[in-house]
Amino acid sequence: MNAKAFPPDIHSWIPASGHALRHAGIHFDALRIAAPLAERVAAELMLCTDFDAGPIVRELTGERNHYFLLPPQTVSTHTWPPGVRALTRGDRGLAYVGVPALTGMTWLLDWRSAPTADVPFVEPELMREVVGRVAGVVK
Repeated sequence: MNAKAFPPDIHSWIPASGHALRHAGIHFDALRIAAPLAERVAAELMLCTDFDAGPIVRELTGERNHYFLLPPQTVSTHTWPPGVRALTRGDRGLAYVGVPALTGMTWLLDWRSAPTADVPFVEPELMREVVGRVAGVVK
């Protein structure tokens, strides 16, 4: 891993190889959305950010959930529409998210959009606006 491109203080939660479970609310909060809504939200975020949306992890099997990784302690500040589940540290129990390595074999997970030094997380306000618009909640 190139230390200049991926500073350890921003990306220490990304495993060097394979994938690992990370506790939501520690390094990041997450929104879990199932396909096909997840694909529409991810595509819209990518277009709005010139393809630098921040970290979006997707499952390659099953419901093909996407996990949009936001800064810690930010997802509970919003009300999310049905089909969007907030994963954070809180009184509802522990939530873990699978995080793939940036390269190599990471099957059953991959990056729809990888974090970068400039965009280490999905921007919470943009995420709220895009989810609302795509889910038909915002007028």
